[in-house]
Amino acid sequence: MSDLYDQIVDNRGKMRDWMDKIPGLRGYMDKGDRRTADRMLRDYIAGELEKRLARFSGIEKQILKSGGLSMMSSTREAKEKFQTYISKVKAAAPGYSGLFAKINVDEEAMDRIYAFDEAQVRYMAQFDEALDTLENAAGSGEGLEGAIQGFYNLAQEAMQAFALREDVLTNINKELGQG
Repeated sequence: MSDLYDQIVDNRGKMRDWMDKIPGLRGYMDKGDRRTADRMLRDYIAGELEKRLARFSGIEKQILKSGGLSMMSSTREAKEKFQTYISKVKAAAPGYSGLFAKINVDEEAMDRIYAFDEAQVRYMAQFDEALDTLENAAGSGEGLEGAIQGFYNLAQEAMQAFALREDVLTNINKELGQG
């Protein structure tokens, strides 16, 4: 499908460890709880991403206060891209609505969905790294444009990964005759 898709599917495996750290998500594996768990997982991810957005806003203020007005357009674009990603995560329809109540979905399809859920969790760590880079660049005044662009690119990639997750769910619906 794409390099990003292959990367996400190939890096699956630690989802259960992460899910155990999120309060209330143990029922994720139970068929009856999948819809609720999917919503809880995305709410958790969106909440964590909003914390990173707040951190970005603080760094953005630091950049502007230290004379980086020429960067205002770049920081605004990166922030808007990140906010759009967060909004997509928040607003997406539950991935398991109706799929598992009456129809048995094979293990491979479930693995694909879990891989994309896991990827969204991994993006939080990548955003932390990008914010560290941006904060260091803002403090030193060196590499600022590249750090802002790197954050923007990461937000774009995360949005693409989330869109691929939606595509996986849509294809599962089609395979099951529900789409």
